[in-house]
Amino acid sequence: MSQWNDNEPIYVQIRRAVVHRVLSGSLAEGEAVPSVRQVAADELINPLTVSKAYQMLVDEGLLEKRRGLGMFVRPGARDRALSQERSTFLSSEWPGIRKRIEALQLTREELFGDDR
Repeated sequence: MSQWNDNEPIYVQIRRAVVHRVLSGSLAEGEAVPSVRQVAADELINPLTVSKAYQMLVDEGLLEKRRGLGMFVRPGARDRALSQERSTFLSSEWPGIRKRIEALQLTREELFGDDR
């Protein structure tokens, strides 16, 4: 990552990056996620920031703690993340995007190109 957006807390950005990796398959179910210390050292950030992001993911049911082993992607995490992210998009992001599309009077063809 290393290029942080100043408009959003870093822990939220870390959470989003892990969710993206789960959705893309670069972090598979059952796979260990990088340790808090490793992420903090690599990104030059406070370990508490990474811990907060990981705890959010545990609370959301995407990661699980294994005592003495670290954090792992839970079985079913990809489907759960996909459902959560779709819901967030439709309730939070899509209404603004739709209003912008309507204000600009964009057609389906302009939005999706000729291949639809």
